[in-house]
Amino acid sequence: MRVLKDILYKVALVSTSGDMNREVSGICFDSRESKQGYLFVAVKGTNVNGHEYIEAAVDAGAVAVVCETMPNKQLKDVTYILADNSAEALGTIASNFYGDPSSKMKLVAVTGTNGKTTSVTLLYQLFRRLGFNTGLLSTVENKLNDEVIPATHTTPDAIQINALLSDMLEKGCTHCFMEASSHAIHQRRTYGLSFSGAVFTNISHDHLDYHHTFHDYIKAKKLLFDDLPKSAFSLVNSDDKRGSVMLQNTSAKKYTYGLKNMADFKAKVLSNSMEGLELDLDGKQVWFKLIGNFNAYNLLASFAVACLLGEDAEEVLMQLSQVVPARGRFQVTKSKKGVIGIIDYAHTPDALENVLKTIKEFRTGVEQVITVVGAGGNRDRTKRPLMAAVSAKYSDLVILTSDNPRDEEPLGIIHDMEEGVPKSQVRKVMINADRREAIKAACKMAQPNDIILIAGKGHETYQEVAGVKHDFDDMQVVTEMFELFDE
Repeated sequence: MRVLKDILYKVALVSTSGDMNREVSGICFDSRESKQGYLFVAVKGTNVNGHEYIEAAVDAGAVAVVCETMPNKQLKDVTYILADNSAEALGTIASNFYGDPSSKMKLVAVTGTNGKTTSVTLLYQLFRRLGFNTGLLSTVENKLNDEVIPATHTTPDAIQINALLSDMLEKGCTHCFMEASSHAIHQRRTYGLSFSGAVFTNISHDHLDYHHTFHDYIKAKKLLFDDLPKSAFSLVNSDDKRGSVMLQNTSAKKYTYGLKNMADFKAKVLSNSMEGLELDLDGKQVWFKLIGNFNAYNLLASFAVACLLGEDAEEVLMQLSQVVPARGRFQVTKSKKGVIGIIDYAHTPDALENVLKTIKEFRTGVEQVITVVGAGGNRDRTKRPLMAAVSAKYSDLVILTSDNPRDEEPLGIIHDMEEGVPKSQVRKVMINADRREAIKAACKMAQPNDIILIAGKGHETYQEVAGVKHDFDDMQVVTEMFELFDE
């Protein structure tokens, strides 16, 4: 139980009506989760306005309400609080309710279009190897030391974040590394957290279904850095021209990392193969288990974060050389007859190009590259033709298929993708809307040493069709097909 006035500490209030000394047993922003003694925060969401459910939350037992507009109907035994911004208020309230856990550990956020999951996973593994109790909040999974908690969003809501951080503290965690999606930052799910630092990886074409313009997408990412305190660090990729934009207006200490341009933390790729990467990093030649130039950035960012958090550079490099990729990120498997399968989450044109360019570097010129790729439904439509164009450019054969069609017709999405294929490359493109059958076709056609890239879903173990999630795991399916055609 918490006293209402205490959990409203630092919230920008306009006015209050009712008992501010009453005890609150819980907090929620979904009226369906309201219980006796709860505080309900009415947030204006993308699809739902919480102000329309104030009465329902009170009927379910809420004794206090935070809102931006006072309801017409007010009950005498309920406390009503008018706030400037309910979403920001929720972040501060959640932090106060759980005892401000983020201020009692080193919390680092990673944002960007690509590389978020890999970077936070590398940092989690690295700090576990360095001997720290460590938490992880990622697209793939959340972790409290070695305890796994399934993830439902790239970034949980403010209540879930603070609840998880509180649990981490109880388990002795001193560090936590989290992904910060543009949606979460814009919706203020990260507001009220005490960050020790934030990392910007890169930005490219994605999420314009939500942000509408690329400028707004950039602004959403930048907001994370605008909110940082003076005590924190801001670390940005100097090879991305928007990196400097993130540093504008931030109060945090500013640092850069990069492979090409001038930076505080520099690295050079010495060799790149299917076995791993060799980098010249901090003046030392180190071999890493990750594959591809794009992972050189993720490794360099992880090294820089560890140094900025006060860890010994030599020990960091020693331990970082032992970490492994995140599940579904350039995950390699091989059939008995020598066909190579690569599962990758690449679901943007830029990420897909990075993966296919990496594969191109490994080719001897004889083997085929077969790419199986789709695009998500109810999401940014403008990237669909770009993804197909990239696939056709770097592949010998492309099979356009379903990703998570959600509420859209799979063939409609595929036809949007087809628009991006140049006429000169149409012959190398096939269509199979059934993802399992598309993977099967790729495996059947593949010859020894051919490379099959299955892109878009990575770690996901489901496929969402017409609003229903069905079991589907790309790695499991390709493994089954390899066994079928190895016989």
